[in-house]
Amino acid sequence: MLNVIGDKLDYQSKEGVAMPGKRILIIDDDPDLVEAVSLLLEAEGMEPLAAYGGNEGLAVARAQIPDLIILDVMMEDKDGFAVAKEVAKDEKLSGIPVIMLTAVAEHSMDTNYAPQAAIRSLEADDWFPKPVDPAALVSRIKELLR
Repeated sequence: MLNVIGDKLDYQSKEGVAMPGKRILIIDDDPDLVEAVSLLLEAEGMEPLAAYGGNEGLAVARAQIPDLIILDVMMEDKDGFAVAKEVAKDEKLSGIPVIMLTAVAEHSMDTNYAPQAAIRSLEADDWFPKPVDPAALVSRIKELLR
C-alpha cells in the first residue's frame, strides 16, 4: 500500500527509472494522497502535476497537456466521472489515459460512483481502490504510457 512516513515514501522502484520526463496529472482533493503519489512518480523519474479538485484539474490538464491523468472519483466541486467525460470530449485531451482512484470500490455497485461503470463507458482506462498499491499503480502507468 502507499504509505508516507514523515517526508519519505515507503516505496522502492523495482524497475528503475523507465519513464523519465512523463508528466502525470494527479487530481484529488486529498493533499496527502497527492503528495504521496507525487513522491512515488518522482521516484520513477516522472514529473507529477497536482490539482486539488475537478475544475482545477481540468484547467491544469488543458494548460499542461499531461501524458496521463490519475483522477479521484469523489470530489466536491466536480466528481471524477464528470472530469473524465470532459477529458474524453476535449479534442486536445481525449487521447490521454485516465486512471481513476476510489475509496468506495467495494461499496460502489449500487451508487453513481461504480468504477466498473466508468470503465464500461470508456471514461477511464483503469481504476484502483484506495489505499493504492504503489507497485501496481506504477506498473499500470508504465503499461498505459508505452
